[in-house]
Amino acid sequence: MDRKTAMKTRIIDNQLLDSVGRKASASDRKRANLNFHQLPDPAQRFLNAIEPDSYIRPHRHIDPLKDEAFLVLKGRGAVIIFSDRGEIEEIIELDISKGRWGVDIPGGIYHTIVSLASGTVFYEVKPGPYDPTSDKGFAVWAPHEQTEDAVLYLQWLIEQIGQTGISS
Repeated sequence: MDRKTAMKTRIIDNQLLDSVGRKASASDRKRANLNFHQLPDPAQRFLNAIEPDSYIRPHRHIDPLKDEAFLVLKGRGAVIIFSDRGEIEEIIELDISKGRWGVDIPGGIYHTIVSLASGTVFYEVKPGPYDPTSDKGFAVWAPHEQTEDAVLYLQWLIEQIGQTGISS
């Protein structure tokens, strides 16, 4: 079977967003992906459901250099851009109700995304193919996921978002 035969059209609707959102809520990491791409595809396209208590370690895409785009489809979030030393340089609110749909992040820039509402789902796109050994270069100054330090760091990030006037 060739690729065209194996692929099917996917409709992105409330039912699909709710489904991936429920998977995120039920997962230990409080997030879930639904991939539209195959691993060797030249573009990674997927839904990324993230709950407010999910910590995504700041990272960048440098091997190879990859731009990345986030579009909010449901809920609210904030993308945080960091300097190479870990200082917050920018907080970008993504909120459909405010007409803030998305952000395009140049490759090589440290960033994370924080969910600000339960049931939040993003559409994410970046160049492929996906290689888990080199996809993300994690920030050495940020705590590892699923640690007590990560919980505290996420709380601090949310406080910083609140100080910019973005209420959660």
